[in-house]
Amino acid sequence: MTPNMKCKYLSVMALAFVLGLQTPVATAAVPQNPIDLTYAAENAVNSVVYIKVTTNGRTETVQYRDPFGFEDFFGDFFGRGNGGNQQRKIQTPKRTGAGSGVILTEDGYIVTNNHVVQDADEMTVKLNDNREYKARIIGLDKTTDLALIKIEAQGLPAIKVANSDNLKLGEWVLAIGNPFSLTSTVTAGIVSAKARSLGATPGSIESFIQTDAAINPGNSGGALVNARGELVGINAMLYSQTGSYSGYGFAIPTSIMNKVVEDLRKYGTVQRALLGISGSDVSAYIDAEKEKGKEVDLGTVNGIYVAEVSADGAAYEAGLKAGDVITQVDGKKIEKFGELQEMMVSHRPGDKITVTYIRDKKVHTATLTLRNIQGTTVAVQTLDTESLGAALRPLNEKEMRELNLPYGLLISAIRDGKLKEAGLTKGMILMKINEREMRSLKDFDEVVKAANLSTDRVLWVRAKTQKRHEPLLCR
Repeated sequence: MTPNMKCKYLSVMALAFVLGLQTPVATAAVPQNPIDLTYAAENAVNSVVYIKVTTNGRTETVQYRDPFGFEDFFGDFFGRGNGGNQQRKIQTPKRTGAGSGVILTEDGYIVTNNHVVQDADEMTVKLNDNREYKARIIGLDKTTDLALIKIEAQGLPAIKVANSDNLKLGEWVLAIGNPFSLTSTVTAGIVSAKARSLGATPGSIESFIQTDAAINPGNSGGALVNARGELVGINAMLYSQTGSYSGYGFAIPTSIMNKVVEDLRKYGTVQRALLGISGSDVSAYIDAEKEKGKEVDLGTVNGIYVAEVSADGAAYEAGLKAGDVITQVDGKKIEKFGELQEMMVSHRPGDKITVTYIRDKKVHTATLTLRNIQGTTVAVQTLDTESLGAALRPLNEKEMRELNLPYGLLISAIRDGKLKEAGLTKGMILMKINEREMRSLKDFDEVVKAANLSTDRVLWVRAKTQKRHEPLLCR
């Protein structure tokens, strides 16, 4: 786990009475032997890896205020007028962290948590048999806290993936990972809750499996498996006031992981399908209104209360309004907001769904065509360039508006390669290459191909965070 890991913890008399009855009593079948989890552990442990992450030192600009107030006086006296606030550049030290990952394919695709690898400049993956490989990032998704990385290897022990929707409360599960850098650690527990939302990160998608299997620092990105050793979740966080296990662990279900990993591998980014609403559990809304002294009768006590409908979203187009209560999606009952989020994650923009909702105590249905964050049904894609060593994606409309930029390609991940050698870093925005505006991934692809055909094979890159042009040999 990285340093910023969020990481982010019957009576004898009664029995005698029953035996004294003359009529037979129907009893439920009770297992004669305790459940054996050894097969599950042995079957899954080799599919869980240890990930060491190195983050290089960086120069960062921070706001500084003179604690003695001298800058207030002299700043005003000399007309600088900065109110005592200054900008200073600081050098952060090189850092290392560790976490876990799960092998999904025999050729080296590994799923882990976004917070484990998001700041990585270098990653080393250690298998359970002690073989080590350098890894690279394929894609990151902060919203679900998932990441896909890749090592160059064959014949790896890929884990079998099960459908987390089939998990039942009280079912036995194992958490496998590398807590405190202790490799290949297995802990057991049960499924304590499903579709759990914690509100830990604003804007995140949360529909966790809650378990009492011990999850500690270093377990992040590891496997939560069922009694057959099949993957049902990716360990993500613990709930603790001490930073260590205290009985509450949370894992991202495979029902979310499957679609996210598939999108990262195919597109380099997640194709997020949105309803275009904000809301809460009906029960939470009713409780909040009661605290205000108001009585609410929505015609149901279960479902999702719609607080707001986005004017450019799918729900608005289908006629949903604030105050409606969504009770089903595609015929499946929805009682928690986490369940709705989990269902939306499995869809892509352009998919059609049927929503059942209550308005004025009457049941209605509507068919919606889901959209992405830009309000369209077009797939968004990033470009991963092997030789240049970077993953790129176009700025979305929100980013362009906040940065006051008309276009640009964001470096969403960078590793050893020509761009890194030229001094470009993750988070920079490519504006022009060889004087061509970088408005799309097609622009980048074409200018690189043209440079490869050129005799000098040089790319002149202009990035938003750098005012100089960077020469780059494209080989």
